[in-house]
Amino acid sequence: MTDIVTLALSALAVLIILPIHEFAHGYMAYKLGDRTAKDMGRLSLNPMRHFDPLGALCMVVFHFGWAKPVPINPRNFKNPKKGFALCALAGPLANLFMAFFSAFVFLLLNAVFRRITFPSEFLVTLAENTALFFYIFHVINLSLAIFNLIPVP
Repeated sequence: MTDIVTLALSALAVLIILPIHEFAHGYMAYKLGDRTAKDMGRLSLNPMRHFDPLGALCMVVFHFGWAKPVPINPRNFKNPKKGFALCALAGPLANLFMAFFSAFVFLLLNAVFRRITFPSEFLVTLAENTALFFYIFHVINLSLAIFNLIPVP
């Protein structure tokens, strides 16, 4: 049962993480003068705009995977090298922000849950699964940020 819960929570985390990561790339490009992602409808937080079935499955199962990359045209930047570098950093920075946020929430929940006596087993399970979600959210964000910071041409 816990494996199914972990997979479901991982899938939920991936549905939140991947669109934010890809949106960050596209939004940075847009702010630097490239409308490519916006014109193609990819400047969106809709998970289906960024969904790659195999990449999402790998993210859920292995916490390592990918989404459809947001298209960026560096020729639209005033300084193409700097603009491309900033766009490349935007996704991992979004992941690091989400990782720190989820770690904070996870630690806060653990501190609060230790001081509470839950009146039912259902509430205990709900509290445990909520904390597990934020832990999974943290791990996936960290792994995605680290992977995206590896300099691959």
